[in-house]
Amino acid sequence: MMEKIESAQNKKIKWLASLKSARRRRAEGVVVAEGVRLVEMAAEAGWTLRLCLVTEEAAREERVQRILEKLEVRRCPLFAVASDVYRKASDTEAPQGILLVLEARAASLEALTGCGELLAVVLDGVQDPGNAGTIVRTADAAGADAVICLSDTIDLFSAKAVRASMGSVFHVPIVCGVPHETLREFLQSERVRLLAGDLDETAQPYPAADYGGRVALAFGNEGGGISDAVRRMAQEKVFIPMFGRAESLNVATAAALLLYEAAGQRRGFRGHCQ
Repeated sequence: MMEKIESAQNKKIKWLASLKSARRRRAEGVVVAEGVRLVEMAAEAGWTLRLCLVTEEAAREERVQRILEKLEVRRCPLFAVASDVYRKASDTEAPQGILLVLEARAASLEALTGCGELLAVVLDGVQDPGNAGTIVRTADAAGADAVICLSDTIDLFSAKAVRASMGSVFHVPIVCGVPHETLREFLQSERVRLLAGDLDETAQPYPAADYGGRVALAFGNEGGGISDAVRRMAQEKVFIPMFGRAESLNVATAAALLLYEAAGQRRGFRGHCQ
Protein backbone atom coordinates (compact mmCIF):
# COMPACT_ATOMS: atom_id res chain seq x y z
CA MET A 1 0.00 0.00 0.00
CA MET A 2 1.16 3.53 -0.81
CA GLU A 3 0.55 6.27 1.72
CA LYS A 4 -0.14 9.79 0.50
CA ILE A 5 1.60 12.83 1.99
CA GLU A 6 -0.22 16.12 1.40
CA SER A 7 2.00 18.74 3.00
CA ALA A 8 5.61 19.85 2.63
CA GLN A 9 5.54 20.37 6.40
CA ASN A 10 5.14 16.64 6.96
CA LYS A 11 7.87 15.20 9.22
CA LYS A 12 9.02 12.71 6.58
CA ILE A 13 9.40 15.46 3.96
CA LYS A 14 11.37 17.60 6.41
CA TRP A 15 13.55 14.58 7.25
CA LEU A 16 14.19 13.87 3.57
CA ALA A 17 15.07 17.52 2.97
CA SER A 18 17.56 17.35 5.86
CA LEU A 19 19.39 14.51 4.08
CA LYS A 20 20.76 17.00 1.58
CA SER A 21 23.35 17.65 4.30
CA ALA A 22 26.28 15.20 4.31
CA ARG A 23 26.55 15.49 8.08
CA ARG A 24 22.90 14.59 8.50
CA ARG A 25 23.18 11.61 6.13
CA ARG A 26 26.18 10.30 8.04
CA ALA A 27 24.41 10.77 11.35
CA GLU A 28 21.38 8.88 10.04
CA GLY A 29 23.52 6.23 8.33
CA VAL A 30 21.68 6.51 5.02
CA VAL A 31 22.26 7.17 1.33
CA VAL A 32 19.77 8.60 -1.14
CA ALA A 33 19.32 7.39 -4.72
CA GLU A 34 17.26 9.71 -6.91
CA GLY A 35 16.05 9.21 -10.47
CA VAL A 36 14.50 6.24 -12.21
CA ARG A 37 17.67 4.40 -13.23
CA LEU A 38 19.49 4.99 -9.94
CA VAL A 39 16.49 3.79 -7.93
CA GLU A 40 16.31 0.68 -10.13
CA MET A 41 19.97 -0.11 -9.47
CA ALA A 42 19.75 0.70 -5.77
CA ALA A 43 16.67 -1.47 -5.33
CA GLU A 44 18.52 -4.43 -6.85
CA ALA A 45 21.64 -4.02 -4.69
CA GLY A 46 20.24 -5.86 -1.68
CA TRP A 47 20.75 -2.96 0.74
CA THR A 48 18.23 -2.35 3.53
CA LEU A 49 15.48 -0.01 2.35
CA ARG A 50 14.13 2.85 4.47
CA LEU A 51 11.52 4.50 2.27
CA CYS A 52 10.61 5.52 -1.27
CA LEU A 53 9.07 8.87 -2.23
CA VAL A 54 7.35 9.18 -5.61
CA THR A 55 5.23 11.81 -7.30
CA GLU A 56 1.72 10.89 -8.31
CA GLU A 57 2.67 11.69 -11.91
CA ALA A 58 5.75 9.45 -11.92
CA ALA A 59 3.81 6.63 -10.26
CA ARG A 60 1.62 6.38 -13.36
CA GLU A 61 4.60 5.54 -15.59
CA GLU A 62 4.97 1.86 -16.43
CA ARG A 63 8.67 1.70 -15.62
CA VAL A 64 8.16 3.35 -12.24
CA GLN A 65 5.24 1.06 -11.50
CA ARG A 66 7.54 -1.95 -11.97
CA ILE A 67 10.03 -0.42 -9.53
CA LEU A 68 7.30 0.21 -6.97
CA GLU A 69 6.07 -3.36 -7.28
CA LYS A 70 9.57 -4.68 -6.52
CA LEU A 71 9.92 -2.32 -3.57
CA GLU A 72 6.56 -3.35 -2.19
CA VAL A 73 7.61 -7.00 -2.31
CA ARG A 74 10.63 -6.01 -0.21
CA ARG A 75 8.29 -4.23 2.24
CA CYS A 76 9.72 -0.80 1.55
CA PRO A 77 7.42 1.98 2.84
CA LEU A 78 6.05 3.89 -0.18
CA PHE A 79 4.85 7.49 -0.08
CA ALA A 80 3.13 9.44 -2.87
CA VAL A 81 3.24 13.23 -3.08
CA ALA A 82 2.40 16.06 -5.43
CA SER A 83 5.26 17.48 -7.49
CA ASP A 84 5.60 20.64 -5.40
CA VAL A 85 5.94 18.61 -2.19
CA TYR A 86 8.48 16.29 -3.84
CA ARG A 87 10.68 19.24 -4.78
CA LYS A 88 11.14 20.04 -1.08
CA ALA A 89 12.85 16.68 -0.62
CA SER A 90 14.61 16.46 -4.00
CA ASP A 91 18.30 17.27 -4.43
CA THR A 92 18.28 17.50 -8.23
CA GLU A 93 17.60 20.41 -10.56
CA ALA A 94 15.32 18.39 -12.87
CA PRO A 95 13.75 15.73 -10.62
CA GLN A 96 12.33 12.58 -12.21
CA GLY A 97 9.87 12.13 -9.38
CA ILE A 98 11.25 9.15 -7.47
CA LEU A 99 13.85 8.76 -4.73
CA LEU A 100 14.86 5.91 -2.48
CA VAL A 101 16.52 6.07 0.94
CA LEU A 102 18.71 3.12 1.90
CA GLU A 103 20.81 2.27 4.91
CA ALA A 104 24.44 2.95 3.99
CA ARG A 105 26.59 -0.14 3.58
CA ALA A 106 30.20 0.94 3.87
CA ALA A 107 32.79 -1.82 3.55
CA SER A 108 35.82 -2.37 5.77
CA LEU A 109 39.47 -3.03 5.05
CA GLU A 110 39.13 -6.31 6.93
CA ALA A 111 36.68 -7.52 4.30
CA LEU A 112 39.42 -7.20 1.65
CA THR A 113 41.81 -9.60 3.31
CA GLY A 114 40.29 -12.59 1.50
CA CYS A 115 40.76 -11.14 -1.99
CA GLY A 116 43.56 -13.08 -3.67
CA GLU A 117 44.30 -10.99 -6.75
CA LEU A 118 43.18 -7.71 -5.19
CA LEU A 119 42.73 -4.62 -7.36
CA ALA A 120 41.74 -1.61 -5.26
CA VAL A 121 41.45 2.12 -5.87
CA VAL A 122 42.63 4.63 -3.27
CA LEU A 123 41.18 8.14 -3.39
CA ASP A 124 43.59 10.52 -1.70
CA GLY A 125 41.89 13.88 -1.20
CA VAL A 126 39.71 13.82 -4.33
CA GLN A 127 37.25 16.67 -3.73
CA ASP A 128 34.97 16.91 -6.73
CA PRO A 129 31.94 14.59 -6.35
CA GLY A 130 31.68 14.25 -10.12
CA ASN A 131 35.27 13.04 -10.35
CA ALA A 132 34.90 10.71 -7.37
CA GLY A 133 31.67 9.18 -8.65
CA THR A 134 33.09 8.75 -12.14
CA ILE A 135 36.13 6.94 -10.72
CA VAL A 136 33.84 4.56 -8.83
CA ARG A 137 31.92 3.90 -12.06
CA THR A 138 35.17 3.18 -13.90
CA ALA A 139 36.43 0.97 -11.06
CA ASP A 140 33.21 -1.02 -11.31
CA ALA A 141 33.54 -1.38 -15.09
CA ALA A 142 37.20 -2.42 -14.82
CA GLY A 143 36.43 -5.10 -12.25
CA ALA A 144 38.10 -3.47 -9.24
CA ASP A 145 37.44 -5.10 -5.88
CA ALA A 146 37.03 -1.94 -3.78
CA VAL A 147 37.42 1.82 -3.54
CA ILE A 148 39.24 3.04 -0.44
CA CYS A 149 38.58 6.66 0.53
CA LEU A 150 41.15 8.34 2.73
CA SER A 151 39.75 10.61 5.42
CA ASP A 152 40.15 13.84 3.42
CA THR A 153 38.21 12.57 0.39
CA ILE A 154 34.75 13.78 -0.61
CA ASP A 155 31.69 11.86 0.60
CA LEU A 156 31.09 9.20 -2.04
CA PHE A 157 27.49 8.85 -0.92
CA SER A 158 26.62 12.48 -1.67
CA ALA A 159 23.85 12.99 -4.21
CA LYS A 160 26.23 14.25 -6.91
CA ALA A 161 28.75 11.44 -6.40
CA VAL A 162 26.02 8.79 -6.46
CA ARG A 163 24.66 10.23 -9.72
CA ALA A 164 28.14 10.44 -11.28
CA SER A 165 28.74 6.80 -10.37
CA MET A 166 25.57 5.82 -12.23
CA GLY A 167 24.72 3.48 -9.37
CA SER A 168 28.14 1.81 -9.10
CA VAL A 169 28.38 2.94 -5.45
CA PHE A 170 25.81 0.21 -4.79
CA HIS A 171 27.95 -2.50 -6.38
CA VAL A 172 31.59 -1.72 -5.56
CA PRO A 173 32.61 -2.05 -1.90
CA ILE A 174 33.53 1.43 -0.62
CA VAL A 175 35.68 1.85 2.47
CA CYS A 176 35.17 5.34 3.91
CA GLY A 177 37.22 7.64 6.12
CA VAL A 178 40.45 5.63 6.23
CA PRO A 179 43.33 7.38 8.06
CA HIS A 180 46.68 7.37 6.26
CA GLU A 181 48.33 5.29 8.96
CA THR A 182 45.56 2.67 8.76
CA LEU A 183 46.07 2.41 5.01
CA ARG A 184 49.82 1.99 5.49
CA GLU A 185 49.28 -0.83 7.99
CA PHE A 186 46.79 -2.53 5.66
CA LEU A 187 49.17 -2.37 2.70
CA GLN A 188 52.02 -3.81 4.72
CA SER A 189 50.11 -6.57 6.51
CA GLU A 190 48.28 -7.67 3.35
CA ARG A 191 51.29 -7.30 1.05
CA VAL A 192 49.48 -4.96 -1.30
CA ARG A 193 51.66 -2.94 -3.68
CA LEU A 194 50.63 0.71 -3.95
CA LEU A 195 51.03 2.39 -7.34
CA ALA A 196 50.51 6.16 -7.28
CA GLY A 197 50.01 8.60 -10.08
CA ASP A 198 52.82 11.13 -9.66
CA LEU A 199 55.28 13.24 -11.60
CA ASP A 200 58.50 12.85 -9.63
CA GLU A 201 61.76 11.70 -11.20
CA THR A 202 61.24 8.06 -10.22
CA ALA A 203 57.88 7.71 -11.99
CA GLN A 204 57.60 5.54 -15.10
CA PRO A 205 55.08 5.71 -17.97
CA TYR A 206 51.91 4.00 -16.81
CA PRO A 207 51.89 1.21 -19.48
CA ALA A 208 55.33 0.08 -18.30
CA ALA A 209 54.19 -0.70 -14.76
CA ASP A 210 53.31 -4.15 -13.49
CA TYR A 211 49.68 -4.29 -12.32
CA GLY A 212 49.62 -7.98 -11.40
CA GLY A 213 49.03 -9.52 -7.98
CA ARG A 214 47.67 -7.55 -5.04
CA VAL A 215 47.64 -3.93 -6.16
CA ALA A 216 46.13 -0.62 -5.13
CA LEU A 217 46.09 2.42 -7.43
CA ALA A 218 46.18 5.82 -5.73
CA PHE A 219 44.73 8.98 -7.26
CA GLY A 220 45.21 12.36 -5.63
CA ASN A 221 43.61 15.73 -5.21
CA GLU A 222 42.58 17.62 -8.35
CA GLY A 223 44.93 20.50 -7.65
CA GLY A 224 47.71 19.08 -5.50
CA GLY A 225 47.95 15.45 -6.59
CA ILE A 226 48.75 12.70 -4.10
CA SER A 227 49.69 13.63 -0.55
CA ASP A 228 53.21 13.28 0.84
CA ALA A 229 51.95 10.50 3.13
CA VAL A 230 50.69 8.43 0.19
CA ARG A 231 53.78 9.27 -1.85
CA ARG A 232 55.92 7.72 0.89
CA MET A 233 53.77 4.57 0.93
CA ALA A 234 53.94 3.99 -2.82
CA GLN A 235 56.24 1.21 -4.04
CA GLU A 236 55.93 2.51 -7.60
CA LYS A 237 54.97 5.82 -9.20
CA VAL A 238 53.53 6.17 -12.67
CA PHE A 239 52.75 9.06 -14.96
CA ILE A 240 50.70 9.61 -18.11
CA PRO A 241 52.79 11.18 -20.90
CA MET A 242 51.49 14.47 -22.32
CA PHE A 243 52.09 14.88 -26.06
CA GLY A 244 50.28 18.17 -26.56
CA ARG A 245 50.22 21.42 -24.62
CA ALA A 246 48.01 20.21 -21.77
CA GLU A 247 49.93 19.82 -18.52
CA SER A 248 47.80 17.04 -17.11
CA LEU A 249 44.55 15.09 -17.37
CA ASN A 250 41.47 15.27 -15.19
CA VAL A 251 41.84 12.79 -12.31
CA ALA A 252 38.85 10.73 -13.44
CA THR A 253 40.33 10.44 -16.94
CA ALA A 254 43.71 9.47 -15.51
CA ALA A 255 42.04 6.85 -13.33
CA ALA A 256 40.29 5.38 -16.36
CA LEU A 257 43.58 4.95 -18.23
CA LEU A 258 45.36 3.27 -15.31
CA LEU A 259 42.42 1.07 -14.34
CA TYR A 260 41.97 -0.25 -17.86
CA GLU A 261 45.69 -0.80 -18.26
CA ALA A 262 45.56 -2.81 -15.04
CA ALA A 263 42.43 -4.68 -16.12
CA GLY A 264 43.95 -5.50 -19.51
CA GLN A 265 47.23 -6.77 -18.06
CA ARG A 266 45.46 -8.88 -15.46
CA ARG A 267 43.32 -10.50 -18.15
CA GLY A 268 46.19 -11.15 -20.54
CA PHE A 269 45.45 -8.42 -23.06
CA ARG A 270 48.32 -6.70 -24.78
CA GLY A 271 48.04 -3.92 -27.27
CA HIS A 272 44.43 -3.21 -28.16
CA CYS A 273 41.59 -5.61 -27.43
CA GLN A 274 40.41 -7.85 -30.23
